[in-house]
Amino acid sequence: MESVVKPDRSEILSALRVIIAPGQITELRALHVSSPRYRAPHTVSGYFDHDHLDALADAAVEVSPHAMGVYFVPNPINPDLQARAYNRVIDCGKNDPTTSDKDIESRRWLLIDLDAERPKGISSNASEHGLALETAGAIRDFLSTEGWDVPILADSGNGAHLMYRINLPREDDTLIERCLKALAFRFNAHGVTIDPSVFNPARIWKLYGTVARKGDNTPDRPHRLARI
Repeated sequence: MESVVKPDRSEILSALRVIIAPGQITELRALHVSSPRYRAPHTVSGYFDHDHLDALADAAVEVSPHAMGVYFVPNPINPDLQARAYNRVIDCGKNDPTTSDKDIESRRWLLIDLDAERPKGISSNASEHGLALETAGAIRDFLSTEGWDVPILADSGNGAHLMYRINLPREDDTLIERCLKALAFRFNAHGVTIDPSVFNPARIWKLYGTVARKGDNTPDRPHRLARI
């Protein structure tokens, strides 16, 4: 058994301060949570403004050891939704609402998610993980030659992320979807694929500084910290 990986509060805060703009509302959402207080697997959710990112980081650190994954919404959310859970998190029932596409005010980020191919429900091994990061670097270099700005390059724990700053309306005439499909056509190869489904504006994204937990934490397929 590998040593237990713990969330990193400073990493969470530094990432959020890069991604979440002043005046912006984001949702913290933890999936498949099971804790001594509420053992049945469930979702934990809360809405935080830019002035309370410290409180978000504290909540993420607390829930991360009990969740399969901890996520946030990078694009700006309708501030009215903060009344669901005001700078705090709550346990959500099956029918409790979370952020939907119609709740997003605009598209501020183009998200590219590179998955290491492996059986479902387990962490990637070192080779799979490294190949995903290497492919992300190749995509970044290619897009740079096409005049794109430098993105955020991140380790998702099991694969790799690229985040490009954009400024588009919520309804983008499928531009983001088409962009992801074009990149997948060019860069999908044996061992790594670009997830074409992350085009919707309310997409949740792995919260950097928290731990990716899929399956058991084993020497060959360990749990890892997601980080920029």
